[in-house]
Amino acid sequence: MQTVQALSVLVLAAGKGTRMHSDKPKVLHTLLGEPMLWYVLEALRPLAAEGTYAIIGHGADLVRKQFPDERFILQKEQLGTGHAVLSAWPEVLAANVQWCLVINGDTPLIDGVMLERFCTAMMHDEVDLAFVSTTLEDPSSYGRVIRDGSGLVRGIVEAKDFDPKRHGEPSGEINAGIYLLRVETLGPLLSKISADNKQGEYYLTDLVDLAVRDGLRVGTFNAGDVGDSLSCMGVNSPLELADSEDVLRRRAVQALQRGGVTIHLPDTVSIGPRVLVEPGAEIFGPCELYGAVHICRGAVLESHTWIKNARIGSGSVVRSFSHLEGATVGEGCIVGPYARLRPDAVLETGARIGNFVEMKKARLGKNAKASHLTYLGDAEVGEDVNIGAGTITCNYDGKRKHLTEIGPRAFIGSNTALVAPVRIGADALVGAGSVITKDVPDASLAVARGKQRCFARRKSEEPGV
Repeated sequence: MQTVQALSVLVLAAGKGTRMHSDKPKVLHTLLGEPMLWYVLEALRPLAAEGTYAIIGHGADLVRKQFPDERFILQKEQLGTGHAVLSAWPEVLAANVQWCLVINGDTPLIDGVMLERFCTAMMHDEVDLAFVSTTLEDPSSYGRVIRDGSGLVRGIVEAKDFDPKRHGEPSGEINAGIYLLRVETLGPLLSKISADNKQGEYYLTDLVDLAVRDGLRVGTFNAGDVGDSLSCMGVNSPLELADSEDVLRRRAVQALQRGGVTIHLPDTVSIGPRVLVEPGAEIFGPCELYGAVHICRGAVLESHTWIKNARIGSGSVVRSFSHLEGATVGEGCIVGPYARLRPDAVLETGARIGNFVEMKKARLGKNAKASHLTYLGDAEVGEDVNIGAGTITCNYDGKRKHLTEIGPRAFIGSNTALVAPVRIGADALVGAGSVITKDVPDASLAVARGKQRCFARRKSEEPGV
């Protein structure tokens, strides 16, 4: 990548997104588990800008909370894209840069390589103002690029203000919402943008017309010419959100397949952008992987699994209908079917959990197993332990959580309640149906249940009476 000259970046992220029909800020709607704005910010990182600022307004506190490490500028009134840039211009001037890149925050398909090409080409051409365009069969809600008979740009007209009688028949060339401004020459024009349009807003697109009238040099970069029209796809509705998400999903799945991952029913597999799957792993759809997931070589994910922020070790199998979040699964483990691993659940090498087992903030030691119908919360389980069906660690006293410790090679009988805090010693055996409230020493047998009593049945209760 060539070095892009020093520039600041403004990301337009203040809009409410009325067509999304949601109280959530538009840029926080997710695609494959990540907010829309995340994709834009990631695409911008290779540019190494002097300062990247997201201009926020509707739901500003929610956006700040989602991105605590980013820099923001508050647009108190949402009066249009031109007003947004004008409100942020003092930060641009303070950065003492020659260029300012402005980009919409609702373009999750944007590609960093395309942005670098755009900036490099336009800076080389020494333009005063440049924008990215592309050609679509259905321009829909995008702003139309207006050119004169010689092909020179005369302006951009927003879709709601476009009039074929006045502006001519549409060519299909649209504005992608990505601009490069020379700070010295474009700054004075920002204050000249008016709100004389059907929306009563200050459009940044009007800057093109002002620049042309002032005789400034205006350049365009057609993303379609470099085979990247999809990068310009904006999101304004739930339908467009789903379309963009599917593009990202297909890209991710195909990249893994090319890298040596076997994926069955690929159209039913969703892979987030931060997911790492090593060659030799195998995935059966439908399956969903989101967040910081790491699937190691030789691991198998059966159908209907949902995994987020988790690591699955080499040779491990996650069986169908299992739900994992914030968990670590070692090598050669078996999870499920119908298992749930919650945050801080850890399975060491060779451990096994079966159907309807839930773990939370618990560690299952090497070759230990809990095969069915068990809850392990706030627990440390040693190696080679057997947890019988129906075992419950009673970790919560109504105010605080308490730890259950089970030593190596212990055997916990079925339908046992372990009332924490409690420790089961190494090689200990707990009889089925026990309620254990006190520590059990190493190599001992503990039975804590009512004594069985038998009574003769009354004659009227005998079978057949």
